[in-house]
Amino acid sequence: MSRDRRRALSLAALLAAAGATHFAVPKFYDAMIPEQLPGRPRIWTYGSGAAEFVTATALAVPRTRRVGGLAAALLFAGVLPGNVKMAIDARKSDSTAFRVGTLLRVPLQWPLIAWALNVRRAASSRG
Repeated sequence: MSRDRRRALSLAALLAAAGATHFAVPKFYDAMIPEQLPGRPRIWTYGSGAAEFVTATALAVPRTRRVGGLAAALLFAGVLPGNVKMAIDARKSDSTAFRVGTLLRVPLQWPLIAWALNVRRAASSRG
């Protein structure tokens, strides 16, 4: 298996796993939804989980990998406000590990965006 294909499939697996957790433990994600968004947080939680599944599928299929890479980059950028909100809200937590974990999620978005764009670029170079 080529390095580019491994990178794309690894990113697809990451997104599929993340999407599954939105349905398995939605309450965790509900707390990340900014209050400014209309509707109930659970709708946004399920919608973002579904978006992760769709994006994972697009990344896994060579024919749609290019658009999947762009979708993944946009998805990672789109959840950044939720990660910032979670880090701010975590200041009240008694758990040091939780507070540190939420802070680490914010800068982690940048390498994830770069990974997604690299997958897109590699798929583009193939035609």
